[in-house]
Amino acid sequence: MVTVQRFDRLKTPLMRTGLGFREVTWGEALDYAARELGRIKDTYGPDSVGFLTSARCTNEENYLLQKFARSAVGTNNIDHCARL
Repeated sequence: MVTVQRFDRLKTPLMRTGLGFREVTWGEALDYAARELGRIKDTYGPDSVGFLTSARCTNEENYLLQKFARSAVGTNNIDHCARL
């Protein structure tokens, strides 16, 4: 059976607590990720964050990610697998 069709696959995000994991909403998970990325950027600088993209993405998606990395985050640390 393919993994995405398994009955026991994760369908909601989980957040680690002192007692294990708890289910959270997508909004809560994305807010947490954004806060942590902001904290890392503020603590260690924008070059502490990097972005990876794929040759399976469209040129427009790759362009959008590099624009976000350079404009919003302030880093040139972006790479993709198409150079191999």
